[in-house]
Amino acid sequence: MLDSITTEEHLLDGLLETLQELPEAQAKLSGTEQLGNSARRYDAQIDLWVGSNEAKLLIEIKKTLYPRDVQQTLWQIRNFADQTPQSVFFLVAQSISPGAKDLLREEQVGYYDSGGSLFLYANNIYVYMDKPPPKSMSKSIRSLYSGRRAQVLQAILMRQGDWFRVKDLAQRARVSPATASQVLMKLERFDWVASRGQGPNKKRQLRDPSALLDAWVNQLAMMRPLAMRRYFVPSMHAEGLVEKFAEVCAEKNAEYAITHEAAGQRYAPFLSTISQVRCRMLAGPATDEALSALDVRLVVRGANLAIIEVESSNELLFRQLDNRIWLANPVQVYLDLMRSEGRAKEMARHLRNETLRF
Repeated sequence: MLDSITTEEHLLDGLLETLQELPEAQAKLSGTEQLGNSARRYDAQIDLWVGSNEAKLLIEIKKTLYPRDVQQTLWQIRNFADQTPQSVFFLVAQSISPGAKDLLREEQVGYYDSGGSLFLYANNIYVYMDKPPPKSMSKSIRSLYSGRRAQVLQAILMRQGDWFRVKDLAQRARVSPATASQVLMKLERFDWVASRGQGPNKKRQLRDPSALLDAWVNQLAMMRPLAMRRYFVPSMHAEGLVEKFAEVCAEKNAEYAITHEAAGQRYAPFLSTISQVRCRMLAGPATDEALSALDVRLVVRGANLAIIEVESSNELLFRQLDNRIWLANPVQVYLDLMRSEGRAKEMARHLRNETLRF
């Protein structure tokens, strides 16, 4: 049950209103009911008629639902199915993650959330209404893929076969143990992480890196494009510019990481030519000196160098040195390519197949 009775009532009112708006439908709240010999009580019961078809919905109200929550709930459905053949188990929550919705539909378990999404499969009644998730769920999921939490995800993906403790992961990702623990708890709720042991010795392993990376890409598609400063460097083709850029940055002690096509080409060659070099670069005097030494010109069109300014060296985490040239790590390059234009997405898929391999 949710802590707030008002919230529960609001959710049930929303569900009833949505059901009653279905063609030829009637819905009535019938209160709570105890099943068989179990002490288990459902939070509410709704009697539903759609045309000549009837269903009794046994309502369980939650605050949020993630895949792990759904897995823990499914046994209840199987346990009570034989006792209540005419009843339908139905979940109501303020917010339900996309992965949890997918799992519930696969199991043909009905659900409703405060965003208005509804799924019902029972007694010849089939309803599927998919609406954007509530803002609270969207914000919670989006925060996982940005800032310090994103550093933790990169640390996990770059060593996705390893087992690790919270403390070790925090050190590797350059975050507090509390942040690392919060991320791992969220990944467990998505059912993407396996665990073993207890207490300080508890270890986790990412068991579904592909699902995590796909979810990250989906979130990036809903975020604002990265801000870039675009420059033209005279008398330079892209490959020569990469080498000259790396040389000047080394002289000026400017921290950077080449990304997008120029980096993808070094990890997994795909394109015959590239026309622009894009890199992440730590803002500061050293960067200004390096750009000045390159004699760059700020332009709107025709750029052959684009700079993504970062505020902390943590945003260059796990960069890799390739023949004296710093490249963003393959996970970061893949994500940057998936947000780019032209043939970048094709190159991203090639990089994923050839280098990431998950």
